[in-house]
Order: sequence, then C-alpha cells, then structure tokens
Amino acid sequence: MATERLVVVGGGAAGMSAVSQARRLKGPAELEIVAFERGHFTSYSACGIPYWVGGQVAGRDDLIARTPEEHRARDIDLRTRTEVVELDLPGSRVRARDLDTGSESWTGYDKLVLATGARPVRPRLPGIGAHGVHGIQSLDDGQRLMDTLRRTEGRRAVVVGAGYIGVEMAEALVARGYEVTVLHRGEQPMATLDPDMGGLVHSAMNRMGIRTVSRAEVTKILTDEEGRARAVATSAGDEYEADVVVLGIGVEPRTSLARAAGLPLGPSGGILTDLSMRVRGHGNIWSGGDCVEVLDLVAGRTRHIPLGTHANKHGQVIGSGVGGGYATFPGVVGTAVSKVCDLEIARTGLREKDALEAGLRFVTATITSTNTAGYYPGAAEMTVKMLAERRTGRLLGVQIVGGAGAAKRVDIAAVALTAGMTVDRMVSLDLGYAPPFSPVWDPILVAARKAVAAVHSAGV
Repeated sequence: MATERLVVVGGGAAGMSAVSQARRLKGPAELEIVAFERGHFTSYSACGIPYWVGGQVAGRDDLIARTPEEHRARDIDLRTRTEVVELDLPGSRVRARDLDTGSESWTGYDKLVLATGARPVRPRLPGIGAHGVHGIQSLDDGQRLMDTLRRTEGRRAVVVGAGYIGVEMAEALVARGYEVTVLHRGEQPMATLDPDMGGLVHSAMNRMGIRTVSRAEVTKILTDEEGRARAVATSAGDEYEADVVVLGIGVEPRTSLARAAGLPLGPSGGILTDLSMRVRGHGNIWSGGDCVEVLDLVAGRTRHIPLGTHANKHGQVIGSGVGGGYATFPGVVGTAVSKVCDLEIARTGLREKDALEAGLRFVTATITSTNTAGYYPGAAEMTVKMLAERRTGRLLGVQIVGGAGAAKRVDIAAVALTAGMTVDRMVSLDLGYAPPFSPVWDPILVAARKAVAAVHSAGV
C-alpha cells in the first residue's frame, strides 16, 4: 500500500488535534504528515492568554498542551516559523516560506487540512502599527505583549473594543496594576449580549475601576518621538493616554489563502464545509477551527464563531476523516462564557438582533435572582434574560450576567436549545438543588416560567 501524504496548514488547536487523531488511526507507513505553523508554538490554549498576562497562570509554557518536539516524536514533520503562502489545488501542492531565511519550497499532498485560524481585527488608522500596540490571538502575540509590559515603565493601558478579548484583557491589565480605559463603538460593552444586559457589564466594570467609554470612535494612535504609542484619539476630540494599547475589537477568519485558491467562503468570510468538515466541493480538503463558518442550529444558517471548544472538536472530526474513519460536527448554538473581575458573563442562542434578522417573532423575559439560596452566606445577584419563539414557545436564547456560579448555568440552556425544547418544557427540568448551590427555583427555571407567561400573553 502506497504511503499517503497529509499536509496541515496551521499548528493550533484544530490543526494539531487533526494531526493527533489521524496519527492514532494511521501509522507513518500509511500516512506521512507534514504540518506548517507560522509561529513558534503549537497545541496551546489561546483562551488562557489573558490569565497568563494577568498572573493567574504562572508562565507561558503552562498554556502549551504539546510542544513541537513532542509532535515530532510521533513521526510528524512539523515545520514551525514556516508560512504557507500559496495553494495550488490543481497540482495538489502548497508553497511555503521559511520566515527566518526567506527560502521557499513546494510540498505535494494527497490530503490537505486548512486550519489557518483567525487574525485580530486591525483597523486602518494612523499609528496602528506603532510599538506598544498589540492584537491578541496567538501565543506569539501574547509573548510580544508580555515583552512590552516588562519594558514599559508607565501604568496606563487603553483597550480598544469591549468584546470577549477586550474585557478579558482589561481584567488582566487591572490585575497587573494598570489604570485601564476601555473604548468601544457600541451602546454597551459585550455586543454579544443585548444592550440591556451589556449595561449590567458596563456598570460592573466601572465599579471595578475600569473606565469604560461607549460610542467612542477611535481615529488615531498618537505616538512619541521614538514611535511608541502614547495615547489614543477619538472622533469626539478626546485623547486617552496610554503606555500600552491592546486591540480587543475582535477577530476575522484568516482565509486569504482559501480565497485566492477559489475555495467557498460564507457571509463572514469563513471557509464553508460539510458536516464532516470537508471543504464543500473538495473531497480531499478539510478545514476547521477559527477559519471556518459553522451551522447555527437555532438560526439555521452559518456563522463565524471562533472558540477553542469548536476548534478541538473540528480537529477530532477531521482527523477521523483523514484517518479513514467517520465523524461529524453537526453545528452549534452559540454558547460562550467570560468574566471581568468578579462578574461572570454568559450567552447561548440568539440575541434579539439575531432573532429579528432570522425573521423570528419572539418574546423576552428578564429576571433577577441569586446564585444560591438568598439566606446562604455569600449569595450573589444574577440576571437572566430568555428569548422564546412567540407562537411555539421554543427557546431561542439565554443571556446571564452575575456573580460566582452564574456563567455555567448557561449550559442548561445550551442543552435545551440543542434539544429544541420549549420554555414550558424547561420549567419541569429536574435540576439539582441545595442552598449552597441554588435557590429552590433555579434562576433558569424562574426565567423559563416568566417566558411561558409571556408566550401565553402574546398569543399567536
């Protein structure tokens, strides 16, 4: 039997999970594996970078699950600091450039995996490339930021953007003793929430000493005579002094290779695949991780949702397919959790904006409760917002903001969404209860009861 060659582009969660699964299924005599990674690191937790920066994680290497040397010990030809710059689909080969020497070479493949990830959004603004301005997506990005923080004497930080990356990096910088200002364009931080829930996050951030400025349109990064960032300017004429600037505007799929090669892309620019993570229309090409779009099981359309949980699952599915097995990734409901200092933030399913765009008629229910029995020491407030389809009562989405124990309650709603449950059915869920963990009526069930009443009141 001839040996096949698998080429993997990207050494992050999706790419190296695929490599590991494929190697479990096929040995070197059956499958030669060549993997290209443009950075220094592989198989690491990008989600852990803010906690390394903030000091909760002791060191960079604690975030690395498997080093390049460990992959190579499993007969994987892993080439770090090497960027694939061209795909030749008719010729079944890729052109790669050694980033240290500049030399280039072609490598042929029988099977190809594209796991190119995502890149931080960097708006085209004067000064955006100045020293001290950092986007955070890869471990190399995190290392560059840490190097800047160690060299910088000042203690003022500006975070541009207030999504997950923005609020997590704001917390990390507060933990390092920085005065932090968060500038964002929206009405409230955390645009993944409805504005009323984002307002709770805004108030909490201000109470924690994080200055949060809404409707702030950044126009320029001001620099000193040495070309280092010194302030961030907005369209309102305000300037916010900064010794370091972190871009938390979000990420976009890194798909320039796929686009140039004519591979199918979705509305968000992510690569489109089938349920086995094969690129649509290409039987020997797979793709996964932050560079793809996935099926939203609630809205019924593809979305770009860059999360490490998805990337690892994609890799397992891809590795199974490449190795001769079979697995699928059916889709997601859009579950995500985060925190800023002591505040936990969670969402799953659709926001009001998403439901309107999907053409759904819906009702909402918002309740405030506690994470434990109200009389139990340390009880913390939490707010739950629930969306349900107006006619059927089908659960459409849940958002939670609150103290300790609030965020992971969203998993109950994620299971209910995946199962297509109605809010009426959710009220009868047999959830665990004891005073240290929940009130007699868990806040999720209280929200479901209120949603049932809203559905009945709305009628058809």
